[in-house]
Amino acid sequence: MAGCFGTLKPAEEKGLLSARFGDDDEVNGATVSTDGGAGPDAIYTIGHGTLPAEALMELLEAQDITRLVDIRSFPGSRHNPQFGREEMERWVPAAGIDYRWLKVLGGRRRSQDESRHMALRHPAFRSYADYMETNDFASGMAQLLTLATEQPTAIMCSESVWWKCHRRLVSDHLVLIEHIPVLHVMHTGKLNEHPPLAEARVEGNDLVYDVGTLGL
Repeated sequence: MAGCFGTLKPAEEKGLLSARFGDDDEVNGATVSTDGGAGPDAIYTIGHGTLPAEALMELLEAQDITRLVDIRSFPGSRHNPQFGREEMERWVPAAGIDYRWLKVLGGRRRSQDESRHMALRHPAFRSYADYMETNDFASGMAQLLTLATEQPTAIMCSESVWWKCHRRLVSDHLVLIEHIPVLHVMHTGKLNEHPPLAEARVEGNDLVYDVGTLGL
């Protein structure tokens, strides 16, 4: 399987698929609540997968999303060239949706020698959790919040399902640290209201994944 973390070995993919949340957790018309702050009411996520460009736009339009923030480190796709960055900079605005590339929030980060996030067994998730403790991630998050406050926003990566993607950890941060609800747009048109991983605990402005273990 190729996605925002590259190609996984079969055992690694099985570990991801055994995580708690899957298609059965999709809910229509998910409701969200906020603390009444100045930030966005909610942030959406979506993975383009192998969708036609028109289908992606229809999913965004159905939720009244008017800004798409691309959080791929390498925004290109050999098998789905419509999702290359240059192509998207052309056809997404033509469909009436603002397109931004926010590389600083991209996945595929280098692993650290000593990680605090040992509840995340998959090294790609653990490496991204390490990156979430950096100033670069904080800067990217601040940019995302500014963009999402201006208009209804979805973050996008390549992986179709959020629980196999670094969108999962970005969403944990948004919910647990920023107190912003996150809704995952599925290819069926249904929504998942984001459930943060139980293995995450809040430490200041960071998340630490060290509560128990989970086969990520």
